Amino acid sequence: MTNIETHPLQPFLPKSAKILILGSFPPKKARWSMEFFYPNMQNDMWRIFGLIFYNNKEYFVTNKKFDAERIKEFCANNGIALYDTAKSIIRLKDNASDHFLEVVEKINLEKILLEIPQCKTIVVTGKKATDTILGIISTQEPEIGSFSEFEYIGRAMRLYRMPSSSRAYPKPLEEKALIYKKLFD
Repeated sequence: MTNIETHPLQPFLPKSAKILILGSFPPKKARWSMEFFYPNMQNDMWRIFGLIFYNNKEYFVTNKKFDAERIKEFCANNGIALYDTAKSIIRLKDNASDHFLEVVEKINLEKILLEIPQCKTIVVTGKKATDTILGIISTQEPEIGSFSEFEYIGRAMRLYRMPSSSRAYPKPLEEKALIYKKLFD
């Protein structure tokens, strides 16, 4: 029997959000260190943000876990919304790899963007998220670390493609942080 998983989290959409960061889909709950986006301690997203904004890769870590409240406060204060490109998926293998995710239902991007009217930047983190979002919007696929421009629901927007924050992506943390830093500069 095919097991369809529905996204376990609600979108995080601060009203002042100017940037929407979209991954693919969370790992299984057994891998979570917190109840928020990028919950796996083997994922470097919050270490990347710690390096960029605080020059400390462990800034968002408390008691060997990511600190969801500190991360939410940081994102809200910096106009960052978070969700994933897939609303429901099938895991083709029993792991968190994007290579083995089959997207059953994509997000309702229009609905999300209507809740964050100041957002004009979408950031995708990895190949699966990029492929999924390109099935929703019409624009050229950006190179990693770059962006393409498009119009969606009457808004001029940019789509940034960032490297995956997964440790499976073969690039050192510091190099990933430099690419992400360009987005915020």
